[in-house]
Amino acid sequence: MRMRTLELSVGLFMLIGFASLAVLALQVSGLSWAPEKGSYTLYASFENIGGLTERSKVTVAGVTVGRVTKITLNKETFSGVVEMAINAEYDNFTADTTAAILTAGLLGEKYIGLISGADEELLKNGAMIEDTQSALVLEDLIGQFLFNKVNE
Repeated sequence: MRMRTLELSVGLFMLIGFASLAVLALQVSGLSWAPEKGSYTLYASFENIGGLTERSKVTVAGVTVGRVTKITLNKETFSGVVEMAINAEYDNFTADTTAAILTAGLLGEKYIGLISGADEELLKNGAMIEDTQSALVLEDLIGQFLFNKVNE
């Protein structure tokens, strides 16, 4: 009987451990079981998205206000077009809002940072953010540094 109790407690401990790992994985990946809140769509065009992926965060002053839902290539300008789902409660972005691809942490997670301007006109559902700053690509910076050293 004592052996059976030990086996059951070890099994229960393992189940709790696996459930904890699943919850942790969902938190780290940004996914959740909670239903999506209402949102509206904004677009931004970047010369280089530099590793930005779908489901990346969209933030304002460090606060997550939405997610990247789709990334496509504009075949005419050969630039990356990013579709963002912005939570409906954040509906006061001005027409001169700036979007920049930023890097978080040492692992290099890319996300979009929005900076609202001072214009009176607000962005509506489906609007394009005109002022964008592409991602800094580390390999390009290293290449420029080495190329400048060779020229000296």
